[in-house]
Amino acid sequence: MSASTPPTPAAPSRWMAWRVETVALVTLAIPLVFTQLAQMAVMTTDVIMLGRLSQTALAAGAIGSTIYYFAWLIGAGPSQAVAPMIAQSLGADPDNREAVRAIVRMGLWAVALLALPMAALLVSAEWILLHLGQDPLLAKGAGQFVSVLAIGMPFTLGFLVLRNFATSTGKPRAAMWVMLATILWNALADYVLIFGHFGFPRLEMVGAGIATASSGIFSFVAMVLIIWLDPDLRVYQPFKGLFIPAHRLLAEVFRLGIPIGMTMIFEAMLFNVMTLVMGTFGTDQLAAHQVALNFASVTFMVPLGIGMAATVRVGVATGRGDMEAARLSGFVAMAVGVGFISLTGIAMAFAGRQIASLYFGPPTAQETQVITYATQFLMIAAAFQVFDALQVVGGLSLRGLKDARVPMIIAGASYWLAGAPICLILAIPFGLKGVGVWIGLAAGLAVAAVAMCLRFEWLTRTPDRPLPISV
Repeated sequence: MSASTPPTPAAPSRWMAWRVETVALVTLAIPLVFTQLAQMAVMTTDVIMLGRLSQTALAAGAIGSTIYYFAWLIGAGPSQAVAPMIAQSLGADPDNREAVRAIVRMGLWAVALLALPMAALLVSAEWILLHLGQDPLLAKGAGQFVSVLAIGMPFTLGFLVLRNFATSTGKPRAAMWVMLATILWNALADYVLIFGHFGFPRLEMVGAGIATASSGIFSFVAMVLIIWLDPDLRVYQPFKGLFIPAHRLLAEVFRLGIPIGMTMIFEAMLFNVMTLVMGTFGTDQLAAHQVALNFASVTFMVPLGIGMAATVRVGVATGRGDMEAARLSGFVAMAVGVGFISLTGIAMAFAGRQIASLYFGPPTAQETQVITYATQFLMIAAAFQVFDALQVVGGLSLRGLKDARVPMIIAGASYWLAGAPICLILAIPFGLKGVGVWIGLAAGLAVAAVAMCLRFEWLTRTPDRPLPISV
């Protein structure tokens, strides 16, 4: 080398690349985690308020929520497709605001197109539950609750579109603040409308539905306001030309969104069906199942938020054609997700009884038995959580690649060809009951985790790496 030739700058070390990516990922993920926890708090508020009304109201709200959640999953798929589409668009051209605007617009169009069939499903809740053999009194209360939710559903999904827009453009805190405000709105509306305080009529189940529907409207309107006030979001003018179609993008929203929704439905249906199976083993095991599942659901919000951040990080890198960076983003997200969930897994394994006891006051003899069962389930959940973290982060990393159809197939096969049969075989012929169900759930999640991660590893291989032996 001649003296005049400048030295070649040293490439950043692998350790430095992992550290930089970890910081960027965690910075994006933290507000997403708090947003998810806030959404759980809204649902928990409804449960608490209905429980204070009566045990019948609580049960009616619970069975009605299954209908609502199924409808929400149908609409959530296209709403979730907005995030990888915007991320890849910004990765390809950070200044192409028109493309981002059109994606948001078509996301809102998708919600509007789905509003009528979802409303028809929700207003038919009582009829559906009666034909599923539910108690007529509970079906009537559930119908009153869920029918009103049809009003708020489009706004709830519209908020999800705007939330994904804000997250993909680097402003995840916007939705976090909206959801924190929504907790207060929902709690006040529940208190006023369910019980008839401050001069309002006592509307009970209908009041609960109005409160929840109004919370969806509130969150959407608040998100619109924040977008208008925040210059970094307002610059995209997401509502400009709202009625101008972009047929190719609308088709892509559904092409990605339908498999995303089906992936979520496959998993949700497994847990719902296994909850019904647990009910056949007696009240104690069912209650213990709910306790263990609730705690696992709270801790799951962290890897879920990390996975959502991975969708954006992987999507942006993929959009600019940097598959090495996309690969790094996905694997860092997997490592961070598993790292956190391993800590909660240790707590579940060694302090399960103490965790279960938090759900009760001074335990009665029956509650002591519930705590014993919940402790067993939490020990299995220690492994369950690691697999759950890997499958969600792996799946959401694949979403950043706009890979939705194969993950849908993986989810269907993992949960219904592996998980469900193992649950039933261990629980019934082998006589393990609730323990068998939880082992089966962990097995299904393990299959999904391995398959999702292998799929991501295969799709992000660069040409200089060897081809995979199998996927």
